[in-house]
Amino acid sequence: MATQTTASCTGSTLLQPLSDIINLPLDQVNFVACQLFALLMAVWFRIYLHPSKTSPFIRHVVATLLGFYLALFCFGWYSLHFLVQSGLSYGVMIFAGLEHMHKYCFIVTLGYLIVCQITRVYVFDYGMYSADFTGPMMVITQKITSMAFEIHDGKTCVCVCVRLCVRMPSLLEYLSYNCNFMGILAGPTCSYRDYMDFIEGTCYQARHQENANGKENGKFKQSEPSPKNDVISKLCTCAISLAVYLSLYKLLPVDYSIDDYFVKSTPFYLQVIYLYLAMLALRPKYYFVWTLADAINNAAGFGFNGYNKDGSPRWDLISNLRILDIEFATSFKLFLDNWNIQTRCPVNPTAATFLLSAMWHGVYPGYYMTFVTGIGMTMAARAVRHNIRPYFLVSDSHKLVYDVITWACTQVAISYTVVPFVLLAVGSSLKFYSSWYFCLHLLCLLVVLALPVKSKRRQAKELQESQRKDSQSDPSSTDSNCNQKDKTS
Repeated sequence: MATQTTASCTGSTLLQPLSDIINLPLDQVNFVACQLFALLMAVWFRIYLHPSKTSPFIRHVVATLLGFYLALFCFGWYSLHFLVQSGLSYGVMIFAGLEHMHKYCFIVTLGYLIVCQITRVYVFDYGMYSADFTGPMMVITQKITSMAFEIHDGKTCVCVCVRLCVRMPSLLEYLSYNCNFMGILAGPTCSYRDYMDFIEGTCYQARHQENANGKENGKFKQSEPSPKNDVISKLCTCAISLAVYLSLYKLLPVDYSIDDYFVKSTPFYLQVIYLYLAMLALRPKYYFVWTLADAINNAAGFGFNGYNKDGSPRWDLISNLRILDIEFATSFKLFLDNWNIQTRCPVNPTAATFLLSAMWHGVYPGYYMTFVTGIGMTMAARAVRHNIRPYFLVSDSHKLVYDVITWACTQVAISYTVVPFVLLAVGSSLKFYSSWYFCLHLLCLLVVLALPVKSKRRQAKELQESQRKDSQSDPSSTDSNCNQKDKTS
């Protein structure tokens, strides 16, 4: 065990004895240790390098140097890829024209990520699914692309409702945004404008102004909110998630669902229940990683998102998931909307988000099988919701029945869809789907063909046409229809 983990770990071997004791791979031990160190540094950063005490330059330098140290500890010389990827994209930003800069940055940074993933998987170690150096590169890819689009939109878009980046960052600002110690290992992705507001100490001012409309929030305008309660709450969530994962993931392995004896001797309904429980035991790993990353950013003072109605501060600006909404989701869309929140594609979001997610995650065939299946699942779930749900809205009891049924169907569909994501290989993934006779694939196809769904654009167009007819027949309703049309747009 120790020899294998050491061989697959490219970072420091300082914690190898601890890895042997707790029987976990060294790269995972290094990752958790670095994140805990980053949590302590975040508290120190917020208290001793507060914007009122030091300059943005010092905050950028310290955040960047600490980030590079954590990267070197976890990944060794492979962390140089972070600088190469960032440097190539920064050169594109400087030399490319403003009109196409965001497109070129996206192509270059995603292309470099894919090249690194191909070499890691097919040249060095196929099947190594752990804390590898392409994980941080995935986050950096998101950040670079997000920044490039912010700069492009800020220069070319006339928009007063969204705060966008309107200038090119300096090299230090750019590296600090991409490689700061709070997000170098696990993100999450954030807006460059939000990050700069955090570094410069203006993030609270903007949120105070946005939330100072009511009297209940007015008294909070001059005080800086503390993230202590939210950080403690998120750390408790991390502890519970880690305990659940370490207790159950070996007892309920996903690959047991394709075991020949299990498939032949177990009734199908028990196979469904086992698959759900296996996926339920696997998700806490992601809950732990993303919630800890969120807590680190909050501890540093980053992530403030205004106030709740009761006046308590919200620290969910860059949160990447909502655990309860995931576990109790009643549709495929609700599940995805609350999972990896910071990763979205605004153009044709269903197909584009799934396909880009497959490319972004890597080159394992299982990723593509999962995300292509996810497209069909989403379309089928949308068709069911559009055509069947209205019949259950006649009473609360009917709606409760609908919610229970759709919750169970959603959990089974999610579990079925992500099996290739866990198994990675084509053979084992097809073996699983064939043991289920591709039943959900066929069911989705049947639902999509049998239950038509109008596109959102077509629904909006029909609504506008009906409003126009109403306004022609009733001139007195022109003002209200115009207001409704603005809302629809």
